[in-house]
Amino acid sequence: MSETSDPHERATAWRNWTGDERCTPAAVAQPGSIEESSEAIERAGREGRRVRVAGTGHSFSDIACTDGLMLKLDHLASILDIDRASGLVRVQAGITIRELNRQLDAHGLALENLGDVDAQSICGDISTATHGTGALLQNISAQVTALTLVLADGSTLECSRERDPEIFRAARVGLGALGVIAEVTLRCVPAFTLHGIDAPAPLADTLERFGELALGNDHFELYVFPHATTALTRTNNRTDRAPRPRGRVSAYANDVLLTNRVFDLFCRAGRRFPSRIPQLNRLATRLVGNSERVGRSTEIFTSRRLVRFTEMEYAVPREHTPEAVRRVMDVI
Repeated sequence: MSETSDPHERATAWRNWTGDERCTPAAVAQPGSIEESSEAIERAGREGRRVRVAGTGHSFSDIACTDGLMLKLDHLASILDIDRASGLVRVQAGITIRELNRQLDAHGLALENLGDVDAQSICGDISTATHGTGALLQNISAQVTALTLVLADGSTLECSRERDPEIFRAARVGLGALGVIAEVTLRCVPAFTLHGIDAPAPLADTLERFGELALGNDHFELYVFPHATTALTRTNNRTDRAPRPRGRVSAYANDVLLTNRVFDLFCRAGRRFPSRIPQLNRLATRLVGNSERVGRSTEIFTSRRLVRFTEMEYAVPREHTPEAVRRVMDVI
């Protein structure tokens, strides 16, 4: 286990991915096993320090910030067991979604649903209820079948639907409050291909048809820009077609230049000239064209995010989504 040489020496300042949440822990520990995690937590208890776990810093809140002990799980990032027949995969909690996807694909498996970003650790992903889309699909924590926790006194607890089910249900999205997640067992599915279409559409029509679009596709989502009347829609559906990789130039032009570099310029221009935001947003929606892809689910679900951003999320019943969007746009 690596830790600051002097446990009372102040460690290097830490910040989240966005850069707007920062702290300076008293000490940082990077355990390489469950036993080392237990030792670090037990020692922190004796020294009267609070413990926070930091994944890859993709939370938009200060949940990982601490002036006590920061526990990083970077060295707990391996797949421990794969059962292709049952689809059950046991992993260490620090493995990132990107690396997990890569290794699962090599074994012909995949997570049933994913969010838009794949840089998070699996423990951070499930602890904060990271989700994908799909009216008939659940979020990533629902794919968890068992957890191993390291508790505040350094002891370990294994829980599942059958074993300590109430603790298990709470710990899947526990925000770190019940202990440190050390291992996760996931129920995976055979690897599959998605047909993805990104397209602009009239916002009023999209909201009018939202229920039909959400229920008529495996995955549907829309992006709206204040002061603009165009929605950017994304539909993903399972397909038996063979993956059709895009050319490197085409992928770079769409995923890096347009989606990130040009978008970054628009954001900076809007911050510099706030009165121009309505015109900038309307121009941005006009620049986006149709895009069609057929690829592995991991490639279609996730996107490259080079522009740092902060977001907040709300959950509302699906039938109220159109009204919620309209009212937010009206407020803006």
